[in-house]
Amino acid sequence: MEDLQYILKEISELTSVIETKYPELYRNLDENPVTLPESKYPHINKQVLQEYLESLKELLKHHT
Repeated sequence: MEDLQYILKEISELTSVIETKYPELYRNLDENPVTLPESKYPHINKQVLQEYLESLKELLKHHT
């Protein structure tokens, strides 16, 4: 459970950084196909969240 909480914390912190420092990127965040689940009711688990975190990091890296 600790790993999951750590991943969620990282996602939250990175999203906050994007929101405050890169508002132009944050506005489009929900439109990014990498961050959108493919199914209507996706199964969210540690792997899915880790992949989401990595996609956020990549998005920010490419933006900056």
